[in-house]
Amino acid sequence: MVRTVEAPADLGTDVVGIEEGSPLTLDLRLESVVEGVLVTGSVHAVAAGTCVRCLEPVSFPVDNRFQELYVWTDRAAHHHEVGADDVGEELRVVDDLIDLEPVLRDTVVPALPFQPVCRDDCPGLCPECGAALADDPTHHHDVLDPRWSVLADLAAPDEGPSDTDERS
Repeated sequence: MVRTVEAPADLGTDVVGIEEGSPLTLDLRLESVVEGVLVTGSVHAVAAGTCVRCLEPVSFPVDNRFQELYVWTDRAAHHHEVGADDVGEELRVVDDLIDLEPVLRDTVVPALPFQPVCRDDCPGLCPECGAALADDPTHHHDVLDPRWSVLADLAAPDEGPSDTDERS
């Protein structure tokens, strides 16, 4: 079954994510198994963010697959009784409903780029003035390291004595 739903809040990181309310297309297959419901599917959406080099907006498609088992409530209680190790991490079928948000979050967020860029060769911004280097590839500043400034003064042409100095 294919469903389009609205993206939940905070589906991403501070730099890139899927905006709240944006469409998420879910292609799902639900199978009844002894333990509960096995959900296999994929999520399709568009992530938006900011290029970490030039601060321009970026967007790119998200297309990820997932598979998760949602355990029947009575099976979860049985697992708790027998002391299963992963009881706290089990997803459960509650009132014949399953909550896909944690699975979507675990599927989408790790797949997002840690440092999104608008293009692989984005030159970024000038560290001196903040100008976009993509707009002017020859942009530069003649900045002298302050540790060498004394030597720059020595390299300046000597003005020599003026006429007034010779008459005195």
